[in-house]
Amino acid sequence: MIEVFKTNVQEVEQSIMIVGKLLEHFPNSAINFDLEDCDKILRVHAPAISNQKIIEVLNSNGFHCEVLP
Repeated sequence: MIEVFKTNVQEVEQSIMIVGKLLEHFPNSAINFDLEDCDKILRVHAPAISNQKIIEVLNSNGFHCEVLP
């Protein structure tokens, strides 16, 4: 399962921190950012994904996150 999110993460350091926090909740996942994209894309590839949890983790760290249709 793959989910794609639009975020407002700007810096590589921020994306590394967020990936680390997401891996705590989704340990068997492939998670990456595309900060070159205008939507600052976050991709999560995992056997099971909770969109709500991903949005919650980003929000609790001061970032905006929404599922891209």
